[in-house]
This record gives sequence, C-alpha cells and structure tokens, in this order.
Amino acid sequence: MFREAPPAGALAHIRALAGVGVELAVTGIGPVPAMRTLARWLLPLFALLVQACTSLAPRAPLPYEATLPDARDSPLGRLAQQVPAAGLSGFRLLPDGAFALDARLVLAQRAERTLDLQYYLFRCDAIGLAVLQALAQAAERGVRVRLLVDDLHVDDDDARFAAFAAHPNVQVRLFNPLPARGGGVLSRLVRSLPELRRINHRMHNKLFIADDSLSVSGGRNIGREYFMQDADANFIDMDILALGPVVREQSASFDRYWNSEHAYPIGALARTAPAAPLPAGPAALPDPGHAQDALGRARLSQELAAGPLDLIWAPGRVVADLPDKIARPESAQRFADSVTEHTLDLVRGAQRRVLIICPYFIPGKVGLDIMRDAQRRQVRTTLLTNALGATDEALVHFAYAGYRREVLRLGVEVYELGPDIARRLRKLGNFGRSQGRLHAKMAIVDETQMFIGSMNMDERSASVNTEVGLLIDSPALVRDFRRLMDGEHFRSAYRLRLGENDRLQWIDRDDDGREEVLDAEPGLHPWLRLKRWLLTPIVPEDLL
Repeated sequence: MFREAPPAGALAHIRALAGVGVELAVTGIGPVPAMRTLARWLLPLFALLVQACTSLAPRAPLPYEATLPDARDSPLGRLAQQVPAAGLSGFRLLPDGAFALDARLVLAQRAERTLDLQYYLFRCDAIGLAVLQALAQAAERGVRVRLLVDDLHVDDDDARFAAFAAHPNVQVRLFNPLPARGGGVLSRLVRSLPELRRINHRMHNKLFIADDSLSVSGGRNIGREYFMQDADANFIDMDILALGPVVREQSASFDRYWNSEHAYPIGALARTAPAAPLPAGPAALPDPGHAQDALGRARLSQELAAGPLDLIWAPGRVVADLPDKIARPESAQRFADSVTEHTLDLVRGAQRRVLIICPYFIPGKVGLDIMRDAQRRQVRTTLLTNALGATDEALVHFAYAGYRREVLRLGVEVYELGPDIARRLRKLGNFGRSQGRLHAKMAIVDETQMFIGSMNMDERSASVNTEVGLLIDSPALVRDFRRLMDGEHFRSAYRLRLGENDRLQWIDRDDDGREEVLDAEPGLHPWLRLKRWLLTPIVPEDLL
C-alpha cells in the first residue's frame, strides 16, 4: 500500500510537469501518437524554460542544534514526568478542529523552554497568523522557537517567515527548498526545472512539540481548511496529543531534520521585503459552538487550567523516516525502514480485523498482496477513503479507482466519504455549507493497535516523501476512536459493491437506514471524464 493533501491541484503541477513536460518531452514516448506530437511541441518550450532556470547552492555548514538539555525543567515538563508506570505515554485523540488548534496555542502559551514545529504546509492565513502570533509571544518570554516548513508551498510567504525569524529567539528553516523564490507553486516549479527530480521529494511530517514534554501530531497542517474554518471545503482530520517518553522520540526525530543538510535557514533564501507585523494581543480562537468535543472532553486549555489531564496511558513508539530518505537513489532504499514499511508490518500481523482510513489510497501490487493474504487468513479488512466528489486530488482518485474491483473481489469492505453526506455526521465537525473531505491517516489492527500520523498508503509516502507517525498499543484508545464512528456501515460514506456483470455500485444510506443504489459514480462529471481520459495514461502512478 503505497499522499498530503496540498492545496487543490498544487502537486498536480508537479505531476503535470514531471509526467508530461519532462518524461514525454525528453523521451518523445507517449501512450498514443497524439501524445508524441504533444511532446515534440513541448520539447523546445522546455528547452527555453530551462535556460531561464536557477539551481540551489549547497547549504553552508551550521553548528548542530539539539533539544535543550533543560527543556523539561518547566511546568509542562513536570507534568510529563507524572507517568503511572515506566514505558507508558499519555494520549488523547483530537478529532475537533477548534480543539486541535486550542491545543497548539495553549502549548505555545505555556511553554517555558522550547517550541519545535515541523510542517509540510504552513499557510499564513488567519489560522497560521494566530499560530505565529502565539510563537512570537513565547519568544518574547525567552522560549527558543524553531520552525521547520517544507518549502513547496511557501510561495510569497518568504517575507513573512523572514520577518518572524528576525526575532532573536526564533529560527525558521525551509526543507528541500526550490531554487526559484517568489510567485506561485507552478511558476516556481517551472523556474526550478533542472532540479525537478530532487524537489519532487517533500517533507510531509507534522509535529508540534512544547518543552520536549507534550506534542500534537497527526494529519493536520496549519491552515484554515484543517480546522473547519474554510467557507468552501474542510478536512475531516485527526490529531493526537501525546505526553511522556514518545515525545522525546519525536524531539529526536525533529533534531535530525533540523540539522539535515536539506534544511536551509530562511535568511539564506528569502528575498528581503517588508512584512506586516503580527497582530498584538491574544490570538482569536474559532468558536467550536460546544464546550466539549465529540469524545466529551474539554479544551486542553481548560484542562491545564483546572488540573489533571484526561489521558489514556499506553505503550507507544515513534516511527519516522530519516531526512536523507529523499536523497537515496533507489525506491527500495527509500522504502526500507520507512514509516510505510513499519505500518504495513503492523497490518500484516493482523489476526482478526483491519480498518484503514486513508484519503489517498493507491495499494499497488504490495497492497493487493497484503489484502489477498488477509482474505486467505480470514482477516476482515475495511477501507474508508474519499469519494471522487470529496477528493481534492482527482488524479490520485483515478489511480485508486483502477484497483477498486480487485480490492472488492478480495473481500475488502470499501467505503467512500461523500462531500455532502459527510455533513450528516456532526461528530466530525460543523461543516456549515462547506464540503467535507477526508484527511485523517490511521490504521486500526485487531481493535488493540493504532497507527496515526502523516502517512498515506501510496507510493509517494512509501518512497518519495518523508513521514512520521505513532504506533500505539491500546485497546482503550481504539475504543475511544470507535466512539467517533457512526456504526459498522459509516452512514457518512457510500458503501461499494460489485453488481451484475462486475459493475460497481455505490450504496447510500439515509438517516433512517433506507438504502439507495447508485450505478454511476457520484461526482464523475463530464469535465472529470475528459481529465481522466487525457491525463491518466500520461502521469506515472509513482508520481501521484
């Protein structure tokens, strides 16, 4: 089983450039004669573009910086030392966007030593500015702040990050930067074409660590659509609060990335330009409209103020790719000891039941073999992913769609989250008039073990991007998660089945349990049909 949802179509620019512009233009080989003709037209255009492209100089040597040795000498640190038994860490699921944002902001407000943040996408919208504001206020108190962001979507926020890094207690680094600065993603990619092979590898990790003691990790990036604040579409996501030994493992992983040769200080890259100052005063929080989340818990800010935290104690461990994964020349080398490999090992060991929740699912041969083995051993396997109308990456969905019949034949129960029917499940958040899109990345094995992190089950996560996650052995945490689900049949999703003549059917249930059978794929509009016909033969699956 071998993808983060960037802004809609952003990585599609990489795919279009790499799949059409580079491979077809250079080789002149296409699946049909029309594509070869297209390649002959593109070749001189790309030759002209390359002449205007820039390359990235090697990063200057920097002193090694580690987590501060006294980072846990703080109230948060002392809280993290109150573990009930050796080898246990405390965990709490954060399904609600407003509560997940509150957790990040209150950790920034209460940190006294260090704040380490690592994100694939950090938008400087209202949510991002609220986080930056909380970090700046922490820096004013003397807290060391380190912010590591993947460079792909930084775009014109160079100046904002550079101004933020001007504070003496703040450092900002960009991971695997594009040589071209300024402008949108497509413009920067075109001007960075000579290094397209390198910059196709991205840091997909998501971590927020306070005083080496408490952390928030999982699927959410920093941006309004990850916290139910977008007017058009919002992600159904999952984070997890952690306290105790696993946080020290996460800090060690952060240090490896921070000191990697692929992490460049913002000052070595950014164009100098004035940036608007951050707002003064406390950051404004979105109102969730309820005092407790779907699990009946208060905001972390309220729990920290009132007393003990409501946590589930369990053994857990961090699985994290090494930063040099992106530089390994062979796919097999990048897969070895990866987050994907560890997670697939967990799935392979299932004895009774597997639940996979993944927004971008392309199983490939390896995934099909695992499902075939599960069928042979009578392991019940369930998949929840996005329907075509919900996904923000149609090309990925088209690739996944090519596996659906075989997956169903292997006995897998397949559910696809629809953009509108997701609103029925109010446990997942208040969507208002916006669409719902699945973005959580989880696996549940035998109702006792859980993976939660940044990894999608596709080739990009396996051997192109870097990822991080947690493997937790806790029936109690799994039961907590199951409380969020709407029964065995996922009322918020279509159930797929094979009808007569092997035709796919989508089963929709209303609130009263009545079923409607759909013989045509929901959301497959004429424009998407044309897009599928044009692009699916061109873009290789391993670029999705």
